[in-house]
Amino acid sequence: MSEEYKSKNFIEEIIEEDISNGKHEGRIHTRFPPEPNGYLHIGHTKAICINFETAQKYGGKTNLRFDDTNPVTEETEYVEAIKRDINWLGFQWEGEALYASDYFDQLYSYAVKLIKEGKAYIDESSAEEMADMKGTPTQPGKNSPYRDRSVEENLRLFEEMKDGKHPDGRMVLRAKIDMAAPNMLLRDPVIYRIKHAEHHRTGDKWCIYPMYDFAHGQSDSIENITHSLCSLEFMHHRPLYNWLIENLEIFPSRQIEFARMNVSYMITSKRRLLKLVTEGYVTGWDDPRMSTLSGLRRRGYLPQSLRRFCNIVGVAKRDNLIELELLESVIRDDLNEVATRVMVVLDPIKVIITNYPEGQQEILSTANNPKYEDKGTHNMTFSREIYIERDDFMIDPPKKYFRLAPEKNVRLKGAYIITAHDYKTDDNGRVTEVHCNYYPESKSGQDTSGIKAKGVLHWVDVNSALDVELRLYDRLFTDPTPDGHEDVDYLDFYNKDSLQVVSKAKAEQFLKDVGDTESLQFMRKGYFIKDRESNDDKLVFNRTITLKDSWAKMQKKK
Repeated sequence: MSEEYKSKNFIEEIIEEDISNGKHEGRIHTRFPPEPNGYLHIGHTKAICINFETAQKYGGKTNLRFDDTNPVTEETEYVEAIKRDINWLGFQWEGEALYASDYFDQLYSYAVKLIKEGKAYIDESSAEEMADMKGTPTQPGKNSPYRDRSVEENLRLFEEMKDGKHPDGRMVLRAKIDMAAPNMLLRDPVIYRIKHAEHHRTGDKWCIYPMYDFAHGQSDSIENITHSLCSLEFMHHRPLYNWLIENLEIFPSRQIEFARMNVSYMITSKRRLLKLVTEGYVTGWDDPRMSTLSGLRRRGYLPQSLRRFCNIVGVAKRDNLIELELLESVIRDDLNEVATRVMVVLDPIKVIITNYPEGQQEILSTANNPKYEDKGTHNMTFSREIYIERDDFMIDPPKKYFRLAPEKNVRLKGAYIITAHDYKTDDNGRVTEVHCNYYPESKSGQDTSGIKAKGVLHWVDVNSALDVELRLYDRLFTDPTPDGHEDVDYLDFYNKDSLQVVSKAKAEQFLKDVGDTESLQFMRKGYFIKDRESNDDKLVFNRTITLKDSWAKMQKKK
């Protein structure tokens, strides 16, 4: 096992200290708590890996809990998508999936407890008034005129909120902490609000819903979570997390923050990803250009590659930007190990081998992965007429051009050496057909011809060629930090060339029966995977990634 998996991170050091001190009898229990208001993205991968792998390392458990406290934005579709993504990454949560909505009755009783103890009150101020009273980071806030209401009045109004007697926004429940606290999140935060909206699980049972900060820590405590591992943006929420646990006198879960994973050229805001979907910049949440796990899966990324990438990046205490090139390098390395090699011609030009017998067809065998013999072989046909790439033939080539040209020898991958002796062009001078001779003694693996050929070309037999559509995906944004500019909208960096469709590619017959999850390397063209839109009448393949970092080369030329 490589060192990237062996070294301890600061979270593991904390856990090992807790274990050595006998805290929670050495029990380790984590949770992954997504809000079901969108699809998971690559940033979530790190949180998933940290929570699940940390618990696994110490013989613990991990819950999947949906923090479904906002019925306006949450949907069952998102719940099911999140479950699929976690399973696809290779993880399984403890028992059944849990929901914050499972605890609505308990959370309501917690709120009542705070009211009875004079630690929460009903505020009828408008949102604008509350914001004005909040103060600034350098100036203390002002107490609400409703702050000193009696316990009895607060209980009555809170029950009226629950019973639906007040409209949305009419009043809220706030925790009574300190309006002069340096941490503005402690300045009497809102913990319950009115929302007359149907919940995806509880229907219209409730018209008041707890705020995230109130539901999150208490749900952790209800589940006896020992280590609540979350990303760095929640660091300033920790004092409120602890205040609620202490004042409710419930199980003392401990919140620990780590740096979130930001990857260049990718958006990791569900709100902004949703905008890409709703405004038609992409075809859906699983568009292969998206940073969502469903999009990356459809594009052909491997789950083990994403897990390995997270381990290489490590667990840090400060946010940083991870270069996309590192992720792509991991993807290429892993695909190179597993991808089946196939020949596909994107821009076909016909080659006629004039000295090859008419009507004859050979069955040639080619390795599925030349690195590993146990990956086996598959058959392909060879006959008098084949397709090669248009740019693999030049009439007047420059020096050091090792592809096909008049009087130049080139080897056809897995087949014979050929040399061009004639060609045809259309009225515009565009080559339409190339005539060649082949050397019968030059068959791959049996070559006794003694003829040299520096170049090797991929090709497809005309007689058995499949018509396929290729979708060539590139980066969705042209800037490494598209959402990191104050004065520029991230959509201004939308890459209009992020998808190119090749509709007339030719492929060998092998692709007709490949599985939906089989990784493929189209020789010299990149790694591909069959798209879910493929059917008996149309085969579609998505390019996962190029064989080399062509983007970096393109940027250097600019």
